[in-house]
Amino acid sequence: MSKQRIDKWLWHARFFKTRSLASDVVSAGHIRVNRQPIRKPSHAVGPGDVLTFPQGPHIRVIEILGLAERRGPAPEAQALYSDLSPPQPKPKVDQPAPVAVRDEGAGRPTKKERREIDRLRGED
Repeated sequence: MSKQRIDKWLWHARFFKTRSLASDVVSAGHIRVNRQPIRKPSHAVGPGDVLTFPQGPHIRVIEILGLAERRGPAPEAQALYSDLSPPQPKPKVDQPAPVAVRDEGAGRPTKKERREIDRLRGED
């Protein structure tokens, strides 16, 4: 087995959850093989080919190292390719919003302030 359909290879290598999703991405023209855009899911690829395609917010550059006969577990799938993509920046961790600061007497009273007002009025 020296060549394989690109949609099948992308599915075996676990880049797409289903083969039809891989086929749709190829048909839309979002995949390049050795810098040439392709539009046919039946395009044959083999070891040594370089694929460029978008995956989420990132562009992936993958060199094919091997072909698979079945869609196996993740470690098996990762042995099929070499990732040539530049390292992606780590996502920024969302900081919790700072507590709003307000001037004394501005806006609605807080629960603590309401209790103090009730105590002053004698409404315990």
